[in-house]
Amino acid sequence: MNVRNVNSLNTGQRVVIKVGSTLLVDRKRGVVHREWLKALAGDIAELRGRGQEVLVVSSGAIALGRRQLGFSSGNLKLEEKQAAAASGMIRLAHAYQESLAEHDLATALVLLTIGDTENRRRYLNARNTIDQLLRSGAIPVINENDTVATDEIRIGDNDRLAARVAAMISADILVVLSDVDGLYTADPRLQDGAQHIPEVKEITPEIESMAGVAKPDDGLGGMITKLEAAKISIGAGCRMVILNGHVKNPLKALEQGAPCTWFMPSTSPRTERKQWIAGSLKPSGKLVVDDGALAALKQGKSLLPAGVTDVEGMFERGDAVAICARNGQEVARGLCAYSAADARQIKGYKSGEIERLLGYRGRDEMVHRDDMVLS
Repeated sequence: MNVRNVNSLNTGQRVVIKVGSTLLVDRKRGVVHREWLKALAGDIAELRGRGQEVLVVSSGAIALGRRQLGFSSGNLKLEEKQAAAASGMIRLAHAYQESLAEHDLATALVLLTIGDTENRRRYLNARNTIDQLLRSGAIPVINENDTVATDEIRIGDNDRLAARVAAMISADILVVLSDVDGLYTADPRLQDGAQHIPEVKEITPEIESMAGVAKPDDGLGGMITKLEAAKISIGAGCRMVILNGHVKNPLKALEQGAPCTWFMPSTSPRTERKQWIAGSLKPSGKLVVDDGALAALKQGKSLLPAGVTDVEGMFERGDAVAICARNGQEVARGLCAYSAADARQIKGYKSGEIERLLGYRGRDEMVHRDDMVLS
């Protein structure tokens, strides 16, 4: 047994699983591989049973919908792909719901595009929604919103979307279930001497050259997009692993030492996020805190509105702010959960009064500890 792989999967508190359409859907018949999905649901239940949080980024809506709508087996026009996605999405969500319900796991469908991971407000809304679903014990099933996407609809894009989601939610591990069992020095179907690479610590030009040339409707050709996903993933401090998902119970197979390729970052997701907040974001404003709040921050707690005495500058929700003591010294930096206008209205008040003051119930914290780094 490969102990390293077992430990790697076990040590991920938050795990994202990317499922490709070739694994999930019988393309000839246009139906879900029910037994395979049932086995995957069992793997997910096992991870949840030991306290891990699990998200699924799934392809398959277009493959499921095209046959139902009577489209040809050839290339589809953009509007046909979008129509197929709209039809197939219902069947895809129902399949996951049925399979996970056998383990008393709730399912939630979240539709995203790459743009939702780039626009600040949409990013925050998506992150907060997924966080709440995980806190509620649900399994978010995330799919690309192909009904409104344009250039995003192409082979392998959900690899990149999965990596963006993993970065957005500070996931520890991204598991990419593929048609192949990892990265090789060359295409093993074309070169007998191609060597399997079990671990990659840095994606160099030499590593990129091993991906070969992308081929339509081909899992191995999709290695190019998988390396793009790996760049995003390890850049966010998230480990990524590629393995052959065609076996039943693929996550169990991974823990039992199935061949795979691990992409290992040099930092953890939390460390990477803290470094980003501390060094890459210029504060748009300032929050002045009282002595009680200052002491709480030093103990690793979040900043509550009650501890804020003054708000300076103009900033929007999600912008970086400097957190300062009364004497003006910066003591922390973080992402504010409220705009400057709203922060001024709730400063000095208890969290339970936010709804009365603003007319809506936002976060209890002005700056959450996960979005803050001490100076």
